[in-house]
Amino acid sequence: MSHSFHVHKTNSHLKWDNSLKPVLTVSSGSTISFDLLDGGGNQLTETSTVADVENINLSLADPAIGPVFITGAEPGDVLKIEFLDLKTASFGWTAIFPGSFAFGLLADEFPDAQIKIWDLETHREDGYTVFKEGIHIPIRPFLGVVGLAHEAKGQFSTIPPYETGGNIDCKHITVGSTLYLPVKVPGALFSCGDGHAAQGDGEVCGTAIETPMKATVRLTVEKGKDWVTSPHYLTSKEHSTHHAMMGSKGEYAALGIDPDLREASRKALRGLIAWLVGEKGLTRVESYMLASVAADLKIAEAVDMPNYAVACSLPLSIFVGPPYA
Repeated sequence: MSHSFHVHKTNSHLKWDNSLKPVLTVSSGSTISFDLLDGGGNQLTETSTVADVENINLSLADPAIGPVFITGAEPGDVLKIEFLDLKTASFGWTAIFPGSFAFGLLADEFPDAQIKIWDLETHREDGYTVFKEGIHIPIRPFLGVVGLAHEAKGQFSTIPPYETGGNIDCKHITVGSTLYLPVKVPGALFSCGDGHAAQGDGEVCGTAIETPMKATVRLTVEKGKDWVTSPHYLTSKEHSTHHAMMGSKGEYAALGIDPDLREASRKALRGLIAWLVGEKGLTRVESYMLASVAADLKIAEAVDMPNYAVACSLPLSIFVGPPYA
């Protein structure tokens, strides 16, 4: 029999550390709700300005809420995480951090801080938020940070992803999806955070639509799945239907070609930005932000050396009205 529990946002940590004392102990199959800080640790609000972005403390980024000890979870097991409900706050934000932060795929080309505040309430029931008149971004909430404690002792930053999860920033793990993580310590020590209302694959400007989140998950210990040595996930049927609908108008993509995978990605992104500026009349800053919340980076070719080919694609269905449609 499953039981329901709640974890408050005050139970946050900025390092994965298997010596952290659990804030909650539950049995396998329990349902837990979380109040989550956003990826900036709630330093930015609906009234924030560029000055707030310039002064943000990145050492407080990507806080995880937890950890939760799951009785019966042992090293070699797998923790199954089912995402039952994800609700955003009434607002979100997308920021370009100052170039000195060196954060974002084109940080060297966008040296000035920028911020966009998103209204996530007005069109919540319609399932989208407005980038600007004529451009709608579907709201597809997910958690950037979902992870378990490491086997090794010590402290590990919550900012990168690991084989035990962490800041995986995978936009496909939405409500109805299931994530599987390898357990490395007794109790697994599960934590989560970093709510996103929408994101493109790659999160190219460094931020998605960041938002505080209320999340409900079910945690179940599974045995005998030794093939799960890194995060594995199963998407929901709704996710597949949504992407089929999003693709109904096709997509526009630019290819980047280079011997270095990162540089190929940068070239692809520059190409899409150039198209958005030249064809759609957006500014470069608008284009960079739009790519970060709606465009996908894809490795199109990885075997014909010496060069990689990376596509940066954008679904045309986001353009819903003049002068963009």
